[in-house]
Amino acid sequence: MKTFVDTSALYALLDEDDAQHQSAVTWLSASGRDPHLMLLTHNYVVVETAALVQRRLGTQATRVLFDAFIPAVSVFFVDELLHRQALSAHLAGGGDVSLVDRTSFELIRQLQIAQAFAFDSHFEREGFPTVP
Repeated sequence: MKTFVDTSALYALLDEDDAQHQSAVTWLSASGRDPHLMLLTHNYVVVETAALVQRRLGTQATRVLFDAFIPAVSVFFVDELLHRQALSAHLAGGGDVSLVDRTSFELIRQLQIAQAFAFDSHFEREGFPTVP
């Protein structure tokens, strides 16, 4: 099953003090045994997560992100068309949804991804099932 991985999930996995840490670890541990699970994200999420982790948790946690977590996820590189679609949706949508999230929503639709591993309420508000 295709599952999109959001910054909120990656951060929760890395930060043991995050309120969603245990939930994220438990879900990933249980789901990791499913041979049909396919974790996907895009490079904007990787950049956003790296900046957040570096700022809040430091260099060692950033290394863990790139050495342990990112290799387990298929990273889709945003092309010009996807970027323009997300930017258009972002400018039209207003509100508190980031360009990175808008890019995620567009990619989820395009690749027909079944669910999002996310703790960000914007995904549910946009109509995407989230796990855990």
